[in-house]
Amino acid sequence: MKQKTLFIAAAIALLGLFIGGTLMFKQQQQSEVAQQVQVNQQALMRMHSPLIGAPHAKVTIVEFLDPACEACAAFYPFVKDIMAKNPEQIRLVVRYAPLHQGADQVVAALEAARKQGKYWQALETLLSTQQQWAINHRADVNLALPILSGLGLDMAQLQTDMQSSSVQAIIEQDISDAQALGVNKTPSYFVNGQPLQSFGYQQLAELINSALATPEQAMTK
Repeated sequence: MKQKTLFIAAAIALLGLFIGGTLMFKQQQQSEVAQQVQVNQQALMRMHSPLIGAPHAKVTIVEFLDPACEACAAFYPFVKDIMAKNPEQIRLVVRYAPLHQGADQVVAALEAARKQGKYWQALETLLSTQQQWAINHRADVNLALPILSGLGLDMAQLQTDMQSSSVQAIIEQDISDAQALGVNKTPSYFVNGQPLQSFGYQQLAELINSALATPEQAMTK
């Protein structure tokens, strides 16, 4: 009986040590991420970054996305819905972290569509049809382009612009910034400069709501 009691006590102690160690490791990771973001604030937004919403909105969501990422496609309507519920208070800035094979070419197509004034239509079209051109975690731009042609784009010009130095420079800058900020998965969100540390719909909503509730004079613009 005594041995059994000692065994249970030891097991409880080990479990406590494991949980405590896990929590400490997680807190340390979160602290390191926060410090990394603080040091690289200039990497969050660039002049070239696509932006939707009020230009001087109280809350800025910076999203690093990969158009071939399933979670990105799933979260995009969620973010748009939160924006719709808070008109003039939230703006969304899109950055790229094309982690899937071939996704950089799809990003190039998006930026080329932007040159023709149809960036957001192209983004939403590609996200909603992702299963047709992103198969087995590989993005195939040759499957994506026919889908984009339905937007009335000049496809010959689009394919020329995809290879332009300006478009390639945007992609390279975004990849460099994503690495500087420690972005290794998509979507990765930053709300008024604060990284979303625990991923999920509820967690993102809470981070946004916290920023909305923060007095404006204390906000980072």
